Amino acid sequence: MAKQSAVSRDEAERGRGARKPAHALTPVRGRAVDEPGSALELDRVIHERMRLGIVSALAVNDRLSFNDLKALLQTTDGNLSVHARKLEEAGYVTCAKSFEGRMPKTHYALTAAGRRALERYLAHMEALIRATREG
Repeated sequence: MAKQSAVSRDEAERGRGARKPAHALTPVRGRAVDEPGSALELDRVIHERMRLGIVSALAVNDRLSFNDLKALLQTTDGNLSVHARKLEEAGYVTCAKSFEGRMPKTHYALTAAGRRALERYLAHMEALIRATREG
């Protein structure tokens, strides 16, 4: 058996594993853009690439079918399902299931909360762009 070395918590925090919180990496005029509680806090639900694609597509369409979203985002059934469910659990999209004949149909639409979340996310990104260009 290999002998494990005992490393104190302080030593581990000072070592490679220690990282600054994300908000410490994006200062704007002396304060962090995405500090907790900030109006510009980064929304981790939307920030993921596939979920941002879903929300963006639904922002410019009243509703889209599962197959339309899948084709638009060039993804797999499983990937789209997982990300759409995460958005649905957050209250950002609604999912309506129906049948046309014997074929199941699933449609997604952006909720008012989803639209507000997207607006906040876009404002955050715009603030980061401005800060980068000014700095």
